[in-house]
Amino acid sequence: MSDTAQTPAPGTVVDLSRKPRLGETVIENSLRICALVSIFTTVGILYVLVSQTIQFFGEVPIRDFLFDTQWTPLFADAHFGIWPLVGGTLLVSLVAMCVALPLGILAAVYLSEFASTRARSILKPAIEILAGVPTVVYGYFALITVTPILQKFVPGLGGFNALAPGIVMGIMILPTIASVSEDALHAVPGKVREAAYGLGASKTSTILRVTLPSAFSGIAAAVILGFSRAIGETMIVVIAAGQQANLTIDPRESVMTMTTYIVQVSMGDTPTGTIEYRTIFAVGFALFVMTFLTNLVSQRLAKRFRGLE
Repeated sequence: MSDTAQTPAPGTVVDLSRKPRLGETVIENSLRICALVSIFTTVGILYVLVSQTIQFFGEVPIRDFLFDTQWTPLFADAHFGIWPLVGGTLLVSLVAMCVALPLGILAAVYLSEFASTRARSILKPAIEILAGVPTVVYGYFALITVTPILQKFVPGLGGFNALAPGIVMGIMILPTIASVSEDALHAVPGKVREAAYGLGASKTSTILRVTLPSAFSGIAAAVILGFSRAIGETMIVVIAAGQQANLTIDPRESVMTMTTYIVQVSMGDTPTGTIEYRTIFAVGFALFVMTFLTNLVSQRLAKRFRGLE
């Protein structure tokens, strides 16, 4: 009887502008608070980085930071040139990309174009498992296993070098490139492939000349995301790359990355408030700018891929 009374009669205009219930209001405010916490956290991080970096440049001329080729802030003869750290970071990251880029794209092509539905459902999660391995495990794997193997084939390879951690880092970022690239390839409409087949193109020709170019924006976004992930990696390079700030392009030598230096100073006896202490914020700000720019490019490419622009 009560249900019949609550049912509006035919033709009755129902007022939908009722006030939200208490539970809905609580959930909405909780979600708003979560969003604000993430925003304020980012603002707080930026404030600390920028304020400490400004104090750093109050004591160190910016021309020394940008144009000096030596990084020895903890030595008596202090130099504050950032390029040895940037060079070490880019060197390891480029080695990683040389490993992850071909393997990731080939894996994505196989999963999207050749693998059966069952094989895809098994292989794709298996590849993504690599992203769940702790990076400290990758670091010790590079130092204890990969480096001794490489020393048998690469003459002059030191115990700490950029090659071994770069290779292992490439394995670590492989799931990012493979997964995002496979999603981009899988999103190419089937009619595009059918049109190519109708014109007499082979499967290989269709993949190379139609599918891959159509998914270029998504693949490029995957590559940039992987590169950004490699730039910000810490534990692998801390353990296996060494702690010598060398400005070199030889991957056989020991290098120091930006994240390695931050860890080194943060765990040392450097007094708070000194110029040596503020160097970690200057390096952190430079690292933030690098990763921010790569992520920004990646997002713009992803938007093009999704048709949002």
